[in-house]
Amino acid sequence: MDWACLFLPQLALDDVLRDAEDPDTPTAVLDGAPACRVLYAVSPSARQQGLRPGMTLAAAQAIGGACRFVVLDAEKVERTRERIAAWAYGFSSQVSLDLPHAIVLEVRRSRRLFGEWPRFEMRLREGLRAQRVRHRIVAAPNPHAARVLANVHDGLAVGERDLDRALGDVPIERAGLSPDMAQAFSRMGLRKLGQVLALPRASLNKRFPPALLRCLDRLRGGAGPLTMYQPPDRFEARMEFDAEIESSLALLFPVRRLTADLAAFLVSRDDGVQRFSLWMEHEFLPPSEVRVGLLAPERDAAMLFELARGRVEQAALPAPVRAVRLEARELPRFVPAARDLFDTRAQQGMPWTQLRERLRARLGDAAVQDLGWNADHRPERVADNALSTMPRQPPVLPRPGWLLPGPQPLREPIAQLIAGPERIEAGWWDGGDVRRDYYIVETLHGQRAWVYRPLRRYGDPVPPFVLHGWFA
Repeated sequence: MDWACLFLPQLALDDVLRDAEDPDTPTAVLDGAPACRVLYAVSPSARQQGLRPGMTLAAAQAIGGACRFVVLDAEKVERTRERIAAWAYGFSSQVSLDLPHAIVLEVRRSRRLFGEWPRFEMRLREGLRAQRVRHRIVAAPNPHAARVLANVHDGLAVGERDLDRALGDVPIERAGLSPDMAQAFSRMGLRKLGQVLALPRASLNKRFPPALLRCLDRLRGGAGPLTMYQPPDRFEARMEFDAEIESSLALLFPVRRLTADLAAFLVSRDDGVQRFSLWMEHEFLPPSEVRVGLLAPERDAAMLFELARGRVEQAALPAPVRAVRLEARELPRFVPAARDLFDTRAQQGMPWTQLRERLRARLGDAAVQDLGWNADHRPERVADNALSTMPRQPPVLPRPGWLLPGPQPLREPIAQLIAGPERIEAGWWDGGDVRRDYYIVETLHGQRAWVYRPLRRYGDPVPPFVLHGWFA
């Protein structure tokens, strides 16, 4: 079991239902020319109404019943398959999109990290279910055999010794052969792939094109190189709506979906995102950009959605929205926060970095600021409330927790002197020269204050104390 096949039989329909607010609404995907549309895929609720794939649009409308018809967008379906491949890249470095309607990935070496195949398969299924994608998973010694076996099996895992027997039971019409070849074998009375594999190669080479022998050799592990998928260096996803959206509340559903896709993409690359843009597309106006910025790289889906939600709710859109596009160009490496093995914090406790980002998204960038420190002895200039991800080391001298906006006369009587004086002389280089003697005192009401006296010249009267801050 060296390769796994993720067969996606209903990806076009899954892609439509995934973007729908109510997936239970009867839905049918249409294909073909506008004059002769046929049903390409139908949802379970539409099937209960009597709709079937291959039925003409006119016949489906004649049956009656409320049904949503969506024209097949092959390019969008392929982008969805690439998005799933980017997610699968988080499990294996060898992922390929060469085989139709499926994704194949090498799992032999990945099992050392993710466990033996039953546990590995469970993780793959959980990820696909989270993306609302119907699937079949088969493991086999080579990718081509896994793809053919996925046509008739789900959950099958075969080794090298059982491969010929498993392939032999596959019906001819589901063996991945061209329709002409499958029809020719059926006319010869051959019903199983094993009967074809048992035929002499010389006779097959005379009666059929060379592509047949190449196909059979690939099923048995012969030469058949695949193009390996490489995730892009940027993320871009788009959702288009059937009708214009005027409320920011209605935009939260597509924003949640797009940020979840972004988070899955980042996990597969082991990256984070520090800034991304949401482009709101309008009918007659240029797209409106909603920028989302973070102080540090992040990839948690809930966090990304919360930040985007705050920005979208505050955005003033000039017109209704027809589509939303998420774009992330810079994907720096993600470094998880260090956690203590015996962390005693409650599970629902939120790390400070995530709380800070949520507050910024809700209240605005100017409402939340980090506290940094400047290399200046003057108390009123040592604190720096500019946004900083790496605050400098604060001074170790005793300082009050509450520094007043400006010095003011001390009106409380002093009960006792606790510490001091501490002389501060600084600022001669920028014209803000101060010369003070600071004390820590306790007032009659039991409060501890940080006060100072300006330095006086010899013979001048003693100046009164000036209050500059309070200790907790």
